[in-house]
Amino acid sequence: MTRSDLVEELAARFGQLTHKDAESAVKALVDAMSNALVRGHRIEIRGFGSFSVSYRAPRIGRNPRSGESVAIPEKRVPHFKTGKALREAVDVQTKKSL
Repeated sequence: MTRSDLVEELAARFGQLTHKDAESAVKALVDAMSNALVRGHRIEIRGFGSFSVSYRAPRIGRNPRSGESVAIPEKRVPHFKTGKALREAVDVQTKKSL
């Protein structure tokens, strides 16, 4: 599902929302979540999952083309861990479709 798919789904599910309102709501939600992660906060949505920022230490990597060693600097990356309800729902649905 893409961002525009999510906007379409919201507009279709809630008839009182115009497409523009749904787009604004999705943008506000994504912006709020992004800003929280940038500030180093953790986001938890019960039944869905949690977003946090993980630290990756500096390391030595390898250029696959030349085989040359490359220094990879430290960085912080977003991390998502699914909630129990979502994990179980996906498991049940995939078992039904097999």
